[in-house]
Amino acid sequence: MSTGYIIAIDQGTTSSRAIVFDHAGTIVSTGQMEHAQIFPQAGWVEHDASEIWNNVREVIAIALAGGNFTRHDIAAVGITNQRETTVVWDKNTGKPVCNAIVWQDTRTQEIVKELAGDHGLDRYKQRVGLPLAPYFSGTKIKWILDNVKGARERAEAGELFFGNMDSWVTWNLTGGPAGGVHVTDVTNASRTMFMDLETLDWDESILADFGVPVSMMPAIKSSSETYGHVHSSQLLREVPVAGILGDQQAATFGQAAFGAGDAKNTYGTGCFLIFNTGNEIVRSSNGLLSTVGYKLGDARPVYALEGSIAVAGSLIQWLRDNIGMISSAAEVETLAAGVKDNGGVYIVPAFSGLFAPYWRSDARGAIVGLTRFANKSHIARAALEATAFQTREVLDAVNADADVPLTELKVDGGMVANDALMQFQADLLGVPVIRPEVTETTALGAAYAAGLAVGFWKDLGELESNWSEDKRWEPAMEQAERDRQMRLWKKAVTRTFDWVDEDVL
Repeated sequence: MSTGYIIAIDQGTTSSRAIVFDHAGTIVSTGQMEHAQIFPQAGWVEHDASEIWNNVREVIAIALAGGNFTRHDIAAVGITNQRETTVVWDKNTGKPVCNAIVWQDTRTQEIVKELAGDHGLDRYKQRVGLPLAPYFSGTKIKWILDNVKGARERAEAGELFFGNMDSWVTWNLTGGPAGGVHVTDVTNASRTMFMDLETLDWDESILADFGVPVSMMPAIKSSSETYGHVHSSQLLREVPVAGILGDQQAATFGQAAFGAGDAKNTYGTGCFLIFNTGNEIVRSSNGLLSTVGYKLGDARPVYALEGSIAVAGSLIQWLRDNIGMISSAAEVETLAAGVKDNGGVYIVPAFSGLFAPYWRSDARGAIVGLTRFANKSHIARAALEATAFQTREVLDAVNADADVPLTELKVDGGMVANDALMQFQADLLGVPVIRPEVTETTALGAAYAAGLAVGFWKDLGELESNWSEDKRWEPAMEQAERDRQMRLWKKAVTRTFDWVDEDVL
């Protein structure tokens, strides 16, 4: 089948988008709306899940109108989403019991300590591939049940559902209280702390440790199958919903990184590197996460190592919105180009602690190396370079864990339009950095998963033929300078450790 189009819903951290793709994987039409970022207190980050659902409906309408499409032109819907962001809602009314708790939120640190106890942070890692951390959905669900009045009683009575944004959007899209399907895919399930990586089922003993009723949990499905159809009340009524992938796995799928040893790095709000390990679960000894890359229907799951970086593009947003140093994100590249180097300034953006490879929730952000010589151009350059330094540390961990060292890095996300950052990234890594022609690989991956399920694309080979290179950056930095830069960066990172104690949030 090669006629018609696929629509992907990309529900991200800062906005929701609907993108229509043709058979060549080319963007035909787009709708996008931002949603509010809610910060009730230090360390807390929330979203209004009802606002997000309303925005999803709106962006679908915008995308359809932009291409003059009707539902009859759309072969399937794919969904990709910000992972770990946690929604708990009443299955009878569709109303969330509280705001969604976003993946960046750190309020559950005490729950992490409680669950770790004498077992340590790796208590469940052998089974689920993840250390105990505020990042993942599990502790967020427990916090909601423990702190929202009446939530635990309603959950135990079978009245409440949990879902990450994929489940929330799918449930509403397929009818909500009027018969909506309550599902998730293996990639999103693998981010909860509750899914056994080998069986791909919920581990009921871990759920019991967290005090989370099994009845709240969505059914775990593959990443590519028909889960249900859009409800008759929606614009896309009767169109199959046929693909779900967490955003980073979706970007990997959209990059056609289907083989063991393939890797991509997405530069968005955070920065996430996925390294395909094939059908083998690789247990990291270097601070990486073992996760599911994708599962196509009844085929065996494909696993991955992941390095998660909490703050990348959001550091640029912080310079704009919190500090007022710039009025637009594009100004950062202009400022950074005004100096030949960072002037000895390093920014470690540990706003939510440090993720991979350190997993230090006690860390907080720092700007170090300041002298009277430093100016805002040096700070702008240091902000860009922070993303490249963090990526290098994650790739060092990948090379230590994997049998085959990385020889090139495919990149995507909003920050890859920044030539200075991409060149510095290649310099630090010592391998080529490659940008594809279609950089909206997150949405494209979700479209591919849905299209495969309904026969719009026949196989992975057809998807691989769609991928094409747009630009390549070759490393130009001497090894001695690369080593010096990394030594200073690591020194800066150590200055952020042990900041949080009982008096500091």
